[in-house]
Amino acid sequence: MNIKNKYNTKKRSLFGLINLFILISLSGCDLLSNKASNYIPPISVQLWSVKEELKADFKGTIKLLANMGFNGVEFAGDFGPFKDKPKQLKEFLTENGLSASGAHIGFEQLSASKLDATLTFYRELGVKFVIVPWDDRAWHPTGVIELAEQLTKLSEQVKPYGLVIGFHNHDQEFNDHQGATYWDYIAQHTPESVLLQLDIGWVNYAGKDPIEYVQKYAGRTLTTHFKIRTKEGDNVTPIIGKDNYNWAELIKTNIKVGGTKWLVVEQEEYPEGLSPVEAVAQSKLGLDKIIEQL
Repeated sequence: MNIKNKYNTKKRSLFGLINLFILISLSGCDLLSNKASNYIPPISVQLWSVKEELKADFKGTIKLLANMGFNGVEFAGDFGPFKDKPKQLKEFLTENGLSASGAHIGFEQLSASKLDATLTFYRELGVKFVIVPWDDRAWHPTGVIELAEQLTKLSEQVKPYGLVIGFHNHDQEFNDHQGATYWDYIAQHTPESVLLQLDIGWVNYAGKDPIEYVQKYAGRTLTTHFKIRTKEGDNVTPIIGKDNYNWAELIKTNIKVGGTKWLVVEQEEYPEGLSPVEAVAQSKLGLDKIIEQL
């Protein structure tokens, strides 16, 4: 069986599960609509979670995610047949009931020679939050100074485009630095207009309390990665809702303190032989159930 046939088989096997997601998502929406005071940010998915599926069938994968009940997608450099067509890609998302919740882009794309083209592309795509996902200066004693200065400069450069620059953590940013952590240094040496995208999986992996950091830098956690990172011997599943983390309290803190506009599901581990799409689907279902109980 070739790759395409295998992929189509997986999609067919998911139809029943996806129908369940749609029913749960709709019931959850009805429930929340009757609780005006309990606003819940829309749910997106980081497309890195299904990167191989995107390569095999970009449009089909996006449609599959939409059918799971996601409200948006966060890009990670793959635009399929829309590589140089941001307006058409935005239209395709809209046709499928999706928005671009944000995009992960490297500093190299934000260099002086590429800045205008990059920001124009994302503006036309409908992206507001452009987030640097990784930079190893972020946990270097002198490199972090340069990093914070670069983010500060970019925070002004993106404003004419109507965009917001942000930074995303891994576990190393929570290493000790100057009596606190490198993440604290970045937060305290950049303006409040710089988005701090907490990756909950990596914060927990580092042994820190994500809720504490949402509270510490109020109004700056505009998007949050909902993810589980496992450690060997922990006997923890990477599927949201099948773990012991207090996601409900995090969501409440996101809303009340963080200014959170998007909850972004990201899947980097695929347990029990699940495909990436199947693992994402289960985490979405788990998150929906948590939200229903708020």
